[in-house]
Amino acid sequence: MTTAELEGLLRELAPQALAAVARRYGDFSDAEDAVQEALATAAVEWQDALPERPLGWLVTVASRRLVDEYRRNDARRRREDLAASLSIHPDQPAPASDDSLLLLFLCCNDALSPALAVPLTLRAVAGLTTREIAAAYLVPVATMAQRISRAKAALRGRRVEMPADSRQRLRPVCEVLYVLFTEGYTSSSGPDLARVDLSGEAIRLARMLQAAFPDEPEVAGLLALMLLTDARRPARTAPDGALVPLAEQDRSLWDRRLVAEGMVLLNRTLATGRIGEYQLLASVAALHDEAPSAEETRWDQVAAVYARLEALTGNPVVRLNRAVAVAMVEGPVAGLALLDGLELRDSHRLHAVRAHLHEQAGDRSAAAEGYAAAAARTDNARERDYLVACAARVGGH
Repeated sequence: MTTAELEGLLRELAPQALAAVARRYGDFSDAEDAVQEALATAAVEWQDALPERPLGWLVTVASRRLVDEYRRNDARRRREDLAASLSIHPDQPAPASDDSLLLLFLCCNDALSPALAVPLTLRAVAGLTTREIAAAYLVPVATMAQRISRAKAALRGRRVEMPADSRQRLRPVCEVLYVLFTEGYTSSSGPDLARVDLSGEAIRLARMLQAAFPDEPEVAGLLALMLLTDARRPARTAPDGALVPLAEQDRSLWDRRLVAEGMVLLNRTLATGRIGEYQLLASVAALHDEAPSAEETRWDQVAAVYARLEALTGNPVVRLNRAVAVAMVEGPVAGLALLDGLELRDSHRLHAVRAHLHEQAGDRSAAAEGYAAAAARTDNARERDYLVACAARVGGH
């Protein structure tokens, strides 16, 4: 097994092991620490050969670490009593079901605000690094590290229990899956444009969530958004891995099966009349997917949906996307006007969009400067290469 294959297997098993250990011993924070140690051990010991039951191995090793910790800590008499009553067997069977979705709800605990629960869940369920999560939320790495530490501290000593009505946790669960998909679709760092393992896992979990809550419009909207967006993935990169922008993509490569599935799901959820953020985002994706070309896209409708979404969320990223759509309808000057005063914490996408609109307006100097500034602010190699090329193209004579 290659290193990449082993890392992929550990990423897949990690949330299942964590869910099993957390549910068994009741303390998420302690369970997360124990599973992380078990994963680190597995990364070394599994290089030569895999155990017969990898998931059971992780659960067993994490359980032993957890019980040993309880026994060593004299200040935790209650936990020592618990440890004394436990019987840990080397061939402990793996959980019979996939607990990944359960883990999402366990992490989105009532003791945590969404600002703390979502980053913690992204770490625990998806295995995202603190740097990747910080990039998704446009905050410094140190700030995100503090949030995750506070989340773990808030859960320490609290018994892990599912709420009587899981629907109250749907909003942060959906947010986790959306951030996970977004990070997978366009990675915040690394040599490749996308991480299919992350976007694929987000879609898998969203399917499970939709099956569990078939009457929740926003859950259906989230899954539709993922399907309609992921349908374009085959055309997003050239054979050498280079980024291909939407306007230049070969639309015959788009996965029409995913488009059809996403459209059916979206139309069904829009018919409920309970319209939310993910349904609106999915509507934008649908407008792109149904257009024969970038020029034939119904940009006026895209701009209108983004305007409604901005009024609903106040999200500055929505304003950024709306500016692009408005520029396609009213011209680049109108798009640039929408960006005046917009703050996105040194986001490379803000610089890239400004550069694109300056190029459309004929200001090649400002465009070159903007593309260069965007390239300097992204850690994704494919995005950086594309932006550097754009800067060279408009800056040339």
